[in-house]
Amino acid sequence: MYLPPHDPHVDDPMRFKPLFRIHLTERKSPTVECMYGHRGPHNGHIQIVKKDEFSTKCNQTDHHRMSGGRQEEFRTWLREEWGRTLEDIFHEHMQELILMKFIYTSQYDNCLTYRRIYLPPSHPDDLIRPGLFKGTYGSHGLEIVMLSFHGKHARATKITGDPNIPAGQQTVEIDLMHRIQLPNVENLCNFNELSRIVLEVHEQVRQEQQQQEDRTEDSEGARPPTEKVWEPGDQGAAALKEEPVQFVLPVGVTSRNEDYPRTCRMCFYGTGLIADHGFTSPERTPGVFILFDEDRFGFIWLELKSFSLYSRVQANFRNADAPSSQAFEEMLKNIQSLTS
Repeated sequence: MYLPPHDPHVDDPMRFKPLFRIHLTERKSPTVECMYGHRGPHNGHIQIVKKDEFSTKCNQTDHHRMSGGRQEEFRTWLREEWGRTLEDIFHEHMQELILMKFIYTSQYDNCLTYRRIYLPPSHPDDLIRPGLFKGTYGSHGLEIVMLSFHGKHARATKITGDPNIPAGQQTVEIDLMHRIQLPNVENLCNFNELSRIVLEVHEQVRQEQQQQEDRTEDSEGARPPTEKVWEPGDQGAAALKEEPVQFVLPVGVTSRNEDYPRTCRMCFYGTGLIADHGFTSPERTPGVFILFDEDRFGFIWLELKSFSLYSRVQANFRNADAPSSQAFEEMLKNIQSLTS
C-alpha cells in the first residue's frame, strides 16, 4: 500500500506498507501471508476475481489485535497514519474525521478487493505531464489525485477519498479555454477582488454553455465552433516558458501548508466538487487552478475560502500505463461508478 506523506508535507515521498506476500517454493504449493498488524506474517488468501481484479482475505484476523485493545490500536494507527498523537490534534472536527477514518478502514481487516488503475496517457501539448499528485484537503489530510487532460479540459480524479468526496469522483475540473489573469500582489491579497474576477468568468462560461445549447438545438445537433480564448494545443512547453509572476494567497483563505510557492506560471478558471458527509448534496463550485511548475499546482476553493496544494508523486509504477486513451476513459468511468 502506498500512503501519502504525513499531513501537510506534500513534497515528502510516498510511504510504502506491505499488506500481503506470496511464497513460491519448488516443492510446495504457493502460500499467501497477510502482513497486516504488528504480530508478524500470518495465514492469508488471495482470489483472482476476474481480469484486472483480485481479492485478499486474512484467515487469522486475531493477529491484527493489540493487547491494549482498540484504544492502543487507534493510537498506533494514528502515529503511523498521521505522524502525531491525539493530544497534538486540537481541532474537534478533525478528531471526528480521523476517528471516522480509523473505524472505517479497520473494519475490513485487510479483506479487500483491488482493481487495476492506469496512469493517464501523455501528449506533447498537455499543460504539464499528467499523473498522480498528493494534495492537501483541510481536516481530511493528504489525498491522492490523478491529473489527466481531455482536450479543452483537465481533470483531477480522486484515487483516495474521504467521508465527503469518495475515491473515483472528479474533485477538480480545469477549463483550459478560460485563462485567468491574476491582479498584482497588492490586489491579490484582497479576497473580494479575486472572487470578483473568478465569478465574472464563471458567468461568462455559463452564458457560453447556454448559447451553445441553444445553437445545438437550432442546428439539430450540429456543434457550433467555440470562440478561441486559449487553445489547449498551444500550451504544452509554452506554459513552463512563461515568466513566473508573484503569487500570494488572499487574506482569509486557509491553507494546510504555508510553504506554498510564491510564484506561478498560469491560472485557469475551474470548478471543485464539494459535498456534505456521505457524498450528499454534491455540487460543483467555482475556483482558480494555479500552475506553479512541472510538479506542483494549486486550487483555490472560493466557497470554502480554502487552498489545496498538490505535488507530484515521484514513485515509478511499472506496467501502469494505459494501453489506449479509450481504456483510460473506461477506467475513469468504472471507478466513478463505484461511488456514484
